[in-house]
Amino acid sequence: MMAQTTDNPPRPVRPEHEDDDGTVVLERLPEKTKPPQMYQVALMNDDYTPMEFVVFVIMEFFGKDRDTAIAIMLKIHVEGKGICGVFSKDVAATKVNTVMEAAQNAGHPLQAVSEPID
Repeated sequence: MMAQTTDNPPRPVRPEHEDDDGTVVLERLPEKTKPPQMYQVALMNDDYTPMEFVVFVIMEFFGKDRDTAIAIMLKIHVEGKGICGVFSKDVAATKVNTVMEAAQNAGHPLQAVSEPID
């Protein structure tokens, strides 16, 4: 007999019951898992970062087309903040770090933040 290895924790099982022929049957209960917390990445307005650089960042790091990037950039300019995408926590943190590094390397004070979505 081979030893069984399990990579997953045991799933909830209903109590045993017997079939008509005396066979014991275990039934699996469906697992109820919560979806992971999602985070939105936003860019913040400042008076120094060129609009064209903001458009470049949105296109380059968030995969938006030019028209969408311009619309997001204008929202940032007018409203003070614009959402560039929604990601898992780790991906959002990576996006923020990537944007901040690119801005710093280009000499711009552009700020990116990651915010949990309710």
